[in-house]
Amino acid sequence: MKKRFLLSLTILLFAAAAMTAGCGSDMQATKPQVLRVGMDASYPPFGSQNQETKDYEGFDVDIIRAIAAEEGFDVEISNRSFDGLIPALQSKEIDIAINDITITDDRKQSVDFSQPYYIAGLGIVVRADNDTVHTAEDLQGKALGVSIGSTGEEAARKIPGANVRVFNAINEAFLEVQNGGVDAVVNDIPTNEYYVSHAGGKHVRTAEVALTKEYLGIAVRKGNHELLEKIDNGLAKIKANGKFTEIYKKWFGKQPPQELLQ
Repeated sequence: MKKRFLLSLTILLFAAAAMTAGCGSDMQATKPQVLRVGMDASYPPFGSQNQETKDYEGFDVDIIRAIAAEEGFDVEISNRSFDGLIPALQSKEIDIAINDITITDDRKQSVDFSQPYYIAGLGIVVRADNDTVHTAEDLQGKALGVSIGSTGEEAARKIPGANVRVFNAINEAFLEVQNGGVDAVVNDIPTNEYYVSHAGGKHVRTAEVALTKEYLGIAVRKGNHELLEKIDNGLAKIKANGKFTEIYKKWFGKQPPQELLQ
């Protein structure tokens, strides 16, 4: 009887252990995956860090969180320099980069991009009292401020005779034009307009010059098709259910262009 009792007890213990392990596996399987998102949090309205709460906020932040909610994963955002985002993807330090990143053929060689989530372009910021910049030709021979690794830098270097000064963060370039250290800043139009309306005061203004039309995308490591499909699916869902439009209006005060919603 004792042997039978011990045998039954052993079987029960093994069964209990197996059930516990099974429950643990189920709990682990249902826990949302956490993906690491990199951005340069000095690009309002796309991304910035709230000085009081230290939380990240902006159009890009809301978009990637909305996509994550639709696709069942969580995000952990880290602040990185803009020119370090693609290397961070390649070295697997982050899984996703979203930071007002223009989709270009050159960048497509290094990373894969989602469908566009914003249509932008390159514009110009000058001092409020500067009335010399009305066309792209007016930038020739001028001192131009740009952020490192940006499409603004690429465009500025193509302007004949331009003295291109590169800054680590775009807000440094804005301050430099305000102080008269450069004649103009070449940068994304929405960021320019946000800076002028929120921080520039009466010292700077946007010039009536649009150099390019650009499409922004969310970047993932080259060949990570599974993650790219999740992002594209989530983006399509928030465009269809109205969440995308809600976020767009929150940060830009207007409806998104129809081209983006198709």
